[in-house]
Amino acid sequence: MTFCGRIEARALVCGTFLLIGALLAGSRPMAAQSAAGTGTKFEVSFPAAVHGEKITGRVFVFIAKKNEPEPRLGIDGLGDAGLMFAVDVSALTPGQAGVVDASALGSPLRSLRDVPAGDYYVQALVNVYTEFHRADGHTIWAHMDQWEGQQFNLSPGNLYSEVQMVHLDPAAGYDVKLSLTKVIPAVKVPADTPWVKHVKIQSEMLTKFWGHPMFLGAVVLLPKGYEEHLEARYPTIYQHTHFHLSEPFDFFTEKRELSEGFREQLRDANKESGYEFYESWNGEKFPRMIAVTLQHPTPYFDDSYAVNSVNNGPYGDAIVKELIPYLESHFRMIAKPYARVLTGGSTGGWESLASQVFYPDFFGGTWTMYPDPIDFRRYLAMNVYEDENAFFEPGHEYLQAPRYLMRNADGQTEITVQQFSQLEDVLGSHGRSAQQLEIWEATYGPIGEDGYPKPLWNKQTGKIDHSVALYMRDHGYDLSYNLRTNWATLGPKLRGKIHVSVGDMDNFYLNLAVYKLEGTMKALQNPPCDCEFQYGRPMKGHGWQPGTHAEMIRWMGKHVEKNAPAGEKTADWNY
Repeated sequence: MTFCGRIEARALVCGTFLLIGALLAGSRPMAAQSAAGTGTKFEVSFPAAVHGEKITGRVFVFIAKKNEPEPRLGIDGLGDAGLMFAVDVSALTPGQAGVVDASALGSPLRSLRDVPAGDYYVQALVNVYTEFHRADGHTIWAHMDQWEGQQFNLSPGNLYSEVQMVHLDPAAGYDVKLSLTKVIPAVKVPADTPWVKHVKIQSEMLTKFWGHPMFLGAVVLLPKGYEEHLEARYPTIYQHTHFHLSEPFDFFTEKRELSEGFREQLRDANKESGYEFYESWNGEKFPRMIAVTLQHPTPYFDDSYAVNSVNNGPYGDAIVKELIPYLESHFRMIAKPYARVLTGGSTGGWESLASQVFYPDFFGGTWTMYPDPIDFRRYLAMNVYEDENAFFEPGHEYLQAPRYLMRNADGQTEITVQQFSQLEDVLGSHGRSAQQLEIWEATYGPIGEDGYPKPLWNKQTGKIDHSVALYMRDHGYDLSYNLRTNWATLGPKLRGKIHVSVGDMDNFYLNLAVYKLEGTMKALQNPPCDCEFQYGRPMKGHGWQPGTHAEMIRWMGKHVEKNAPAGEKTADWNY
């Protein structure tokens, strides 16, 4: 759910949080102050010397058996790295404590009362929120991305504590005081190179919507000979993916030692190493194109899903009418639809297809890989139009068959929709988890009465709100429904431009919606779709693609040449 990059906790299969860093060798456990009769709690505060203003946000306490990586960095929504508990705080002043007690939501254990007695490493953090006075009249509080991609445990300006080792015993009670004495530093943007350029601009459209300066960006990979062939102009590949600052297609100019295990993962996914891709990109008879990774984080996620949204704002228009024209004016790109092609996997897969569908006159084709659900009759494994509950399969009288969010490629189930919903509930109230299920709601769904996204299902009970599902469908975000109901208009513009691929055992069940889309597209006529669907078999999981990056770019180059207007000199970019 792309998940790639977000839920990419395994090298090529996506994970929730970036796991880096390490700290504090084991000291002896500190005896937690007895709180017999007062329950279990942590008191989290910050000194004025570290942050002199009031804080509205969310306070977290992390509890782990290991201190490497430090607890705030070891949180993994797809595994058992540690425990997390959180509460909202409003206008918390320096020295004032935010209290995380037994009533605080937790994941994967629900309450501090459920933590077994023992010695633990503990750490606290506050995710600082910004007040947004939106153009639609709603005022909300959410975390303003600091160009880290909504990674709250790495976000510049957030405060965190030293790691302490304490003894916790819910039967005896405890009161642990943690002071947020450290501040996460600013992100260091990689320096430009002769090959790679970094772009960041303020968006007028998004700034107006959010009532706060908002930014778009791009990482631009230039073709061989760009500085020598000053007369040449180039087609552009727009790559959608989760927010990151690294090069498109993992481009890397120096050879690195790779473990055999990682090489096997690359082979299984049909990918090459970054250096091997560089060798192709820099080689002879390779399509000379510009590759761009688009960056558009939002207060709700590391990525906007590249469409207009009542909760997120006009990100689709901002990308098409502000960011891409800026890029085309600063780099020698061919500013014509046939020369703009799209690709992306997982979240980027959904975005690449959505960009082509919502802006059919602007883009010239999409190579969409393992996309997030593109037919909401298979929203993961559920049908959100008919199923009553997101947590359990319908039709059972005496048992509950849980719905799963993730499985291994061999079929072993890993995490349920209920468990991940619980995690999002802990990460943020009012849809502010900055995670996968809730960005779908923020992108596709309506605004709730409180100004925050209206949830598709209740995170505690799993009950689906079908009015939200129908809103999502009727506003075009169910891409399969959009295509089959609007084909008379879209068909002539999209014929031959849609290429979709997915593994037959996608770890997030995303192949199920692709099967539905293929059935829809095969039935379309006047004109026929002339689409291409490819499936990785057997047991190919999330991240599988039908060719290496270099092979796919060759396919895109041929497509561009085929669709270039008569008389267009494509040889200018294929020297």
